[in-house]
Amino acid sequence: MEKKKAWIWFKGGQEGGYWVAGFLASSDKQEGILIEKADFVKCRIPEWRVRYSEPEDEKKGPKIPDNPTWKYN
Repeated sequence: MEKKKAWIWFKGGQEGGYWVAGFLASSDKQEGILIEKADFVKCRIPEWRVRYSEPEDEKKGPKIPDNPTWKYN
């Protein structure tokens, strides 16, 4: 399971949302992407919340699907 540096999209309430750098992301046979960061609880999220290159605009989000899943159990 290869780990790659990643930026993760977070909902931002009234701010809208934003990309956060500093995560390591990896995938396996399970659904979604496993993300890790020292000051964050390791969890699995859908692929649409992950990008592997720095965003040009940290406030411009990904295409969010209808009725999105934000985190897997």
